[in-house]
Amino acid sequence: MKKKSLVIVESPTKAKTIGRILGDAFSVVSSMGHIVDLPQKKLGVEIDKDFEPEYVTIAGRQKILSELKKEAKNKEVVYVATDPDREGEAIGWQIKERILKKAKILRVTFHEITPAAVNEAFKHPREFDAKMIEAQVGRRVLDRIMGYFLSPLLWKKIARGLSAGRVQSVALRLIIEREREIQKFVSQEYWEIEADLAKGNDKFLAKLEKINGEKIEIKKKEEADKLCDDIRQKQFVVAEVKKSEKRRFADAPFITSTMQQEAFNKLRFNANKTMLVAQQLYEGIDLGADNPVGLITYMRTDSPRAAPEAIKEVREYIARNFGKEYLPEKPNSYKVKKLAQEAHEAIRPTFISRHPESLKNFLTPDQQKLYELIYNRFVASQMTPAVYSVTSVVIEAGQYKFNASGSVLAFSGFMAVYNKTEEEDETNNDKPKKNVIPVLEKGDILELLKLSPSQHFTKPSARFSDSSLIRALEEDGIGRPSTYAPIIYTLILRDYVRRIKGYLNPTELGFKVCDLLVEYFPKIIDVNFTAGMEEELDQIEEGALTRIKVLQDFYAPFKVSVDFAQANIKKEVITTDQICDKCGKPMIVKWGRKGKFLSCSAFPECKNSKSITTGVKCPQEGCGGELIERRSSRGFFYGCSNFPKCTFTSRTLPEEKTQA
Repeated sequence: MKKKSLVIVESPTKAKTIGRILGDAFSVVSSMGHIVDLPQKKLGVEIDKDFEPEYVTIAGRQKILSELKKEAKNKEVVYVATDPDREGEAIGWQIKERILKKAKILRVTFHEITPAAVNEAFKHPREFDAKMIEAQVGRRVLDRIMGYFLSPLLWKKIARGLSAGRVQSVALRLIIEREREIQKFVSQEYWEIEADLAKGNDKFLAKLEKINGEKIEIKKKEEADKLCDDIRQKQFVVAEVKKSEKRRFADAPFITSTMQQEAFNKLRFNANKTMLVAQQLYEGIDLGADNPVGLITYMRTDSPRAAPEAIKEVREYIARNFGKEYLPEKPNSYKVKKLAQEAHEAIRPTFISRHPESLKNFLTPDQQKLYELIYNRFVASQMTPAVYSVTSVVIEAGQYKFNASGSVLAFSGFMAVYNKTEEEDETNNDKPKKNVIPVLEKGDILELLKLSPSQHFTKPSARFSDSSLIRALEEDGIGRPSTYAPIIYTLILRDYVRRIKGYLNPTELGFKVCDLLVEYFPKIIDVNFTAGMEEELDQIEEGALTRIKVLQDFYAPFKVSVDFAQANIKKEVITTDQICDKCGKPMIVKWGRKGKFLSCSAFPECKNSKSITTGVKCPQEGCGGELIERRSSRGFFYGCSNFPKCTFTSRTLPEEKTQA
């Protein structure tokens, strides 16, 4: 009997889907992700030996590794079909290095888990890509070096258990700097004047822009009222009418960052949730008769490219369902950014024939929402532009000049399928009013129905959301498709940042960590330096740089900064006016796994400690306790100081609820 070939993938779901596609000639098993990594309790990098990493089997994975070796025994061919990126290449290579060497071990990659893509990939297996592996090892070693040397400095200064990272620390700095901008911002009062005008029965709005040809700034109510009194005496005359056509072009199909941004903006999914649901759609959904199939292409990508056969399929769908006027003469193409992995594809549906509506019975609500978003974005990306008819009018009332503009959608184009929602701008909560401009001619006399002065205040930039932070990181060249969600997750897990109503709020601990890193390592957590480091790591994969050269250039100045910090950093002690009720010594503020708390300054001789109360009474009737800030694996919350007698908990303080 012919021996089955072995196929190794990362996840059980992916194994099930691929196993169904390949049939009985193959045995498909899962490695459950990484099998080996750098050791947890030591550096694991031999710096004096060209930064050679020491890989060990991850705790709890020895059994899986043994099972893989057993499965590979006596197999003529072993195929490693892990994900088609650096991480997947490295996972596969680590497996290859540790299972039976007698077998012929080949690499297979595909960007969608469909019968056609998988079967075609297995016709063209390849050797492992040494440059991709070098690039991934370089990243892992660099991140370990930074974390290993920086984290103990945070422990020395602030508290044990804290961490710093190459990209997460820069992301934290962006959040902290934005928060400080908000804190320093001084709001300025200003006024606007709007006129409700009419020509016959047609009404529209116009806004005062200039007086005697000069741009106007109205800062006080008295100024606005005085101007209104004068304007009411004037006759409103149309001075100029301009008509134009504005074309709005479709956006590219999703890459990882844009999918995460739009999923937040449209669905209010955080980055972690988006990637979790996308992975489910990629690895395979059972569509009945125990027949799982991947519904989208690989979800970690920075390339907007789509396969020619996918473009052909979607163009046929557009012509058939919308008409030729919605189909561009040539397929739309989108610019690939520098250092994007062009061999990858955009995130798109694997089959255009699988319309979101047809899959409702097989998908969870979250899967359905994200699949529909991906599907519609891809279809729209190959459609004609939307066309607006825009009318702009200049109206004169004596020395006062008003402007009015309005647009009407003349042709929907791609917007028949997908209308991109820009992220809510919290700096301007005044939603623009829809303005329909009637047919006007130069010289028309208009009727003034109402003159409305309105008070406004300038507002600071909004705090970062998952969406806007990912966009900022991408624009600055920081992080890569696989890192955006883990960056935000880690910042929240460490309690450096809290997600409140969808926005990222830095904590007191986050400020302290950031300030220490900026003081002692200004270059390391500089945006431009980190972006340059990302490029160098990418260039290892291209063969333009070597891993050893990149690490050597980084380590020498980094070690100088570390040595200086170790010699100069002193433990921060924040003494309070509270006295220890056991020994009479002052209580000091410390940070632990569950957040900030009070500890006796005589520790370890006196081990007394207690929680810091918020000063807010527990709302539970008859309790009398105070609310305390606590942390769990699900984030921070407020609990009663009388726990376990009182089990009241809340994500917000009662005052916050009242204000809301």
